[in-house]
Amino acid sequence: MSRTRFEGKVMVITGAAQGIGRRVAERAGAEGARLALVDRAELIHEVVAELTEQGIEAIALQADLETWEGAAEVMAKSVERFGRLDILINNVGGAINFKPFTEFSDREIAAEITRSLMPTLWCCRAVLPSMVAQGGGVIVNVSSAATRGIHRIPYSAAKGGVNALTASLAFEVAEHGIRVVATAPGGTEAPPRRISRGTPEPRNATEQAWFQAHIDQTKQSCLMHRYGTLDEMVAPILFLASDEASYVTGSVLPVAGGDLG
Repeated sequence: MSRTRFEGKVMVITGAAQGIGRRVAERAGAEGARLALVDRAELIHEVVAELTEQGIEAIALQADLETWEGAAEVMAKSVERFGRLDILINNVGGAINFKPFTEFSDREIAAEITRSLMPTLWCCRAVLPSMVAQGGGVIVNVSSAATRGIHRIPYSAAKGGVNALTASLAFEVAEHGIRVVATAPGGTEAPPRRISRGTPEPRNATEQAWFQAHIDQTKQSCLMHRYGTLDEMVAPILFLASDEASYVTGSVLPVAGGDLG
C-alpha cells in the first residue's frame, strides 16, 4: 500500500457497506482517495462514520442502483460534493438463488439479472458524462469467475453481460481518456453478511445439495482449491483503478486461483 497512490482522486464505490466493497473503501481511503460510498442499506452510514474517524474523507449515499434514477442521483450528488469523478468501482451484485436452471421461475431469473447486471450498466451510463467532460477516468467492474459454473445460471448470464459491457465500452470511450476494466473474482472468504442478499434457506436435503454443489464446483474449478481472501480480491481492483494500469483497458482479469471463468 502507498499512502499517496490515490491522492486527490475521487472514487465512487458501489455496494460498499460490506464485503469486497467495504474493503476496497478501507484500502483506497488509506491510500489517499476521497470516497463516495454507495449502498441501499443504512449500514453504509456506519461505514462512513468509521472511516471518517480515521481521517478519511468520505460521504455516504444510500440509493437503489437497480434503477436508473438511483444511479443518476448518486453520480450527481458525488459531483456536487467533490467537483469531479475519477474512479468508479462497480461492485453491486451477487447471486440470490442456487439451484438447477430449470428450477428458476421467470421472476427469479429477472431478479438475478436486475441485481447483477443493471446496477453496473446504469452506473456506467450515469458516470460517463462527467468523465467525458473532464477528459478521463477509470471504471472498474466487478464481474465473476462464475460465468462458468453450475446452479446460478441467471447470475452467470448477468456477469457475462458485465464482461461484454466492459469490452465494448472500453472501445467506445478510449478516445475520451477513459479506461474500462474488470476483475472476475472467484469464491471469497468474508465475514458473515450483516445484510442478506435474500438467498432462501434450503427447505430440504435436495435444496441443501444444490447449494453445496455450487460451493464444491467453485473449489474444484480453482487450481488452488480454496476461496480467496478479501485482500486478495481487492488488490487487483485497486491496481486496475490506479495509474499503474494506465495501459490496460477492455480486459477482464480473473482473480480466482486459476479459474478463468
